[in-house]
Amino acid sequence: MKLLLKVVFGSLLLFSACQPKTAEIDYTDWSHYGGPADGSRYSALTQINKENVSQLEVAWTYKTGDATASSQIQCQPIVVNGLLYGSTPKLNVFALNASTGEEVWRFDPFQVLGGENSWAGTNRGVSYWEDGDDKRILFGAGNWLMAVDAETGEPILSFGDEGKVDLRKGLDTEREDFMIVANAPGVVYGDLLIIGMRLSEGLDAAPGHIRAYNIRTGKREWIFHTIPQEGEPAYETWDPATIKQIGGANNWAGMTVDQERGIVFVPTGSATYDFWGGYRKGDNLYANSLIALDAQTGERIWHFQAVHHDVWDRDFPANPNLIRIQKDGKWIDAVAQISKQGMTYVFDRATGEPVWPIVETVVTQSVMPGEFTSPTQPIPTLPKPFMNMVFDESSILSLKPEWEADIRNQLEGAIYGDTWAPPHPEKPIVLFPGMDGGGEWGGASFDPETQTFYVNANQIPWVIGMTPNADFENVGKSVYTNYCGNCHGLDRKGNLPTIPSLLDVKEKFTYDSLDLLLRKGRGAMPAFDHISTENRKVILEYLLDKVPDEGDKQEMDGGKTQLFPRYYMDGYKKLVTKDGLYGSNPPWGLLTAIDMSTGKKKWQVPLGEIDSLTAQGFAPTGTENYGGPVVTAGGILFIAATKDEMIRAFDKETGEVLWEAKLPASGHATPAVYEMDGRQFLVIACGGGKGTKSGDAYVAFALPEL
Repeated sequence: MKLLLKVVFGSLLLFSACQPKTAEIDYTDWSHYGGPADGSRYSALTQINKENVSQLEVAWTYKTGDATASSQIQCQPIVVNGLLYGSTPKLNVFALNASTGEEVWRFDPFQVLGGENSWAGTNRGVSYWEDGDDKRILFGAGNWLMAVDAETGEPILSFGDEGKVDLRKGLDTEREDFMIVANAPGVVYGDLLIIGMRLSEGLDAAPGHIRAYNIRTGKREWIFHTIPQEGEPAYETWDPATIKQIGGANNWAGMTVDQERGIVFVPTGSATYDFWGGYRKGDNLYANSLIALDAQTGERIWHFQAVHHDVWDRDFPANPNLIRIQKDGKWIDAVAQISKQGMTYVFDRATGEPVWPIVETVVTQSVMPGEFTSPTQPIPTLPKPFMNMVFDESSILSLKPEWEADIRNQLEGAIYGDTWAPPHPEKPIVLFPGMDGGGEWGGASFDPETQTFYVNANQIPWVIGMTPNADFENVGKSVYTNYCGNCHGLDRKGNLPTIPSLLDVKEKFTYDSLDLLLRKGRGAMPAFDHISTENRKVILEYLLDKVPDEGDKQEMDGGKTQLFPRYYMDGYKKLVTKDGLYGSNPPWGLLTAIDMSTGKKKWQVPLGEIDSLTAQGFAPTGTENYGGPVVTAGGILFIAATKDEMIRAFDKETGEVLWEAKLPASGHATPAVYEMDGRQFLVIACGGGKGTKSGDAYVAFALPEL
């Protein structure tokens, strides 16, 4: 029997013969984060195809008008009932006529929340729910989950507290003063919205528990403790003396729901502190895990942990794909999860059984004082990694002798050549793939017709150095290090161009203006209003080169309630030349196609181009990329993501570039593909950022109208 997928322009798109019948997915639908309901980022539309894709032109442009010098738009829009829903750099939510780009409504959440200048992070999309005439858009703005009418943009006042729910509450903890950002949209199952959150990276972080809210009322219906509480399974994988003070193990990357089985698949990140885990002895379940939960109750069905006792910041970076593959003559309903490590883990959705063996492999052990890493880590035998896995001698940038000399000089005394080398107390290590992956939050796409999996990746080395915690004779440095050191560095020099130096802060700010910046945030810098008044005062005095008085020192020394790591990572640093070129040989950005019936690569090509290097005669090197691909039945894979401000169409069978167009700013987002009034559209958010100029445009492409 053949499985009917979807009627497209009067013709039938058919799967391979003998595939068993399962719940039908509408692959022309784009109403979920990830496009169709299975998160496949696949469209069955064929109006745009390999023969005519070169004719694409701009159909409309929507400018939000609220970009700032360091803003981004990471949103993948959704399309429902003729309206395209998305968000702006300042997290206004809007609805556009999906055919024309004309604004239908726009809602500024801070008119309700107050704090117009407050930092609320990024927003990667919104969620849609309807029951008859009741249609709602749900989205995150900072620590708030909000609901508005999908047709008017008016707040749903019966939801939570006058249209909003504070995600700092209801975590089954005594504290509520956490930094929480709802950056990825929740997933809808019946009348439930299941949602995760982005958290601090330090020991002040909230526990990353997963919660489901009633979409009609805003009431919390269930919670799953990703850091188990006493008496719960997996509690023994933590240190009971400190477990209540550990945070993280959160879902910031989004989730995917198997609507037929009622299973929500939840990828989680690392526990805090990220790089020294002396307070969390053990494997630390359910951090760095893919968790299958009963979507109605939150009860665990199965789980898989990809990194035991993470000290590398190896969060699962994207929501998983629900895929259907034929392996050894048998059809399998599977879930595929990409990783920052450049690997893909594939499981039977119902049982959690790996589709290909995953081998616990002996890895290098930590020599950090007080640290206890896992003796083994799980490595999948297949699918093949979608990038290089080791930075070794052959990987060092060698395009020009002076560039190579620069990088080798920086590597003097460093540890490299070992993917699982843990942070070291005296020597820097090269982390490869880097902290942004490998795979990143744009996710992967899957073509159910050809069983091909497509994923983009970064091949960029980062450097991790560790520094002993300052004692409380230098209370300012200790508190600054805990809250600010990861980004701005222990030396306060930052990481230009994305993270500014703080060495000259006293020439730019007064005490009061710096205090306002710290509390409200700006651009990519989060708000630190969750920090106690005492700690904030200490940080401000340290940055302004004022010596804390004896009262501050005594209070911090004798009255602190928070754990501080014994060692700190000394800042997020990419290994780059003085000219800003990455320290590895290119390609620095990759796009890979994997045959998921065999787990083998079909093709791999560089993604992105640096014009100045091309002009010098170097082949396209690829660039850093943020945002994911979309694949279509028309034979096309669309992706922007790159720092060169381009969007491209690739032949999905060969990886050949068929079309490209310049965007007003880099499209660090995943496109949307949909059909409206008989016309197929491709829409990408062009928000820039990540070291490129910021933008405020959503650009739609289509074939010329006849």
